Amino acid sequence: MKTLRDILHHIPTVKLAGDAGVQVKDLQLDSRKVSDGTAFIAIRGAVSDGHDFIGKAVENGAVAVFCEKLPQVVQENIVYVQVKDTQEAAALVAGNFYQHPSSEIKLYGITGTNGKTTVATILYKLFTGLGYKCGLVSTVENKIGQEVIPATHTTPDAISLNALLQRMQQEGCTHVFMECSSHAIHQHRTTGLSFAGGIFTNITHDHLDYHKTFDEYIKVKKKFFDQLPSVAFALTNIDDKRGSVMLQNTKATKRTYSLHTMADFKGKILENALTGLVMLVNNREVHFRLIGEFNAYNILAVFGTAISAGEDSEEVLRILSMLTSAEGRFDYIVSKRNIIGIVDYAHTPDALQNVLETIGQLKKTGGRVIAVVGCGGDRDKAKRPVMAKVAAELSSRVILTSDNPRSEDPAVIIREMEAGLNTAGKRKAISIADRKEAVKTAVSLANDGDIILVAGKGHEKYQEVNGVRNHFDDREVLMEMFELLEK
Repeated sequence: MKTLRDILHHIPTVKLAGDAGVQVKDLQLDSRKVSDGTAFIAIRGAVSDGHDFIGKAVENGAVAVFCEKLPQVVQENIVYVQVKDTQEAAALVAGNFYQHPSSEIKLYGITGTNGKTTVATILYKLFTGLGYKCGLVSTVENKIGQEVIPATHTTPDAISLNALLQRMQQEGCTHVFMECSSHAIHQHRTTGLSFAGGIFTNITHDHLDYHKTFDEYIKVKKKFFDQLPSVAFALTNIDDKRGSVMLQNTKATKRTYSLHTMADFKGKILENALTGLVMLVNNREVHFRLIGEFNAYNILAVFGTAISAGEDSEEVLRILSMLTSAEGRFDYIVSKRNIIGIVDYAHTPDALQNVLETIGQLKKTGGRVIAVVGCGGDRDKAKRPVMAKVAAELSSRVILTSDNPRSEDPAVIIREMEAGLNTAGKRKAISIADRKEAVKTAVSLANDGDIILVAGKGHEKYQEVNGVRNHFDDREVLMEMFELLEK
């Protein structure tokens, strides 16, 4: 338990009304979770405004309220802290309350459109293999050592994140690897954290429903690197045309990785097959279990991070050569009829293109690629026709289907995808709103030597329809359809 004065350390306030010596035992952003002794932080969200629930928080036992605007009715026994930005305040307050756990560990943040989960997961596996107790904060799962904690967001809210980092530190984690989404950076969830390193994967068309313009999206990613301290390192993919932009204003030590240009960490693909990648990494030939050019970049990002963190290159490459990717990332199974099924999280045009181009390189002569592709509801609509266009250009057959339609009508989403198809694309495409039926159809169309890609959901074990999450696992469904086909 701390006093309000303790958790206000170094936080600029507009107005403080009440006794800053009041004891605070908990922090909450959700008024429903407030109990006696809680400090409630009212945040303006996309769906609701926490300021509307200040009264409810007080009823539930809040002793202090952080807000951007004081409520019309101010209660005498409650301390009100008016700040300019409650999202920023929440991150700084959480850091003070949980005793700045990020400064007691080596925290590495991975940002970019694609590859964040894979890079974070492989780093976690690598450093665990190097003998460290590690933490992982990712889209798929959070981990403290070997303990798995289900993930609900790519990056948790600032309070949950600091609480999680404190637990990691208290339980002996020395290294923590965290995905840093653009939403999290923009919403100050990573503000106030002490990063030992930042890694940039790439940037492509995504989240424009939230950021509105691509330029704003780039600026948000860049902000993460701008805020790194001089004792940290900033590692960027120099082959990405915005890779160098990320380093422009950073105080951190600048490092680069590349497949095609000069860089601190240089790779070259010698062989790409279903058995894995053979690469030169800084002139050392290594066989990796990961597949595809996109994973070659992920390998270089991991290698560059480890070397920048002071690890031995030979030992890093030895362990790295044995590691597999994150769940739902180019996850493949082979049927008894020799049809290959691949489940991948690819949900942006660029990620879909990367996966399909890799599949095109792997398929046997005469083999076909059948892609099952959907787009999420209540998300960036501009990418829908582009996703369908990419799928049609790089596949023999395309089945357009539901992803997570959320509150939207799946038929409308599919029609918006169909708008990206030219005459040739329309001849290749079938539209089936039921995702399970779409996978079944893809399997029924496939012959020996064909490859089926089921894209968009990857590790997810649910499908969200009208606010309800129903169990749905692409890999499970694909295996079920293979078994039915082989009976």
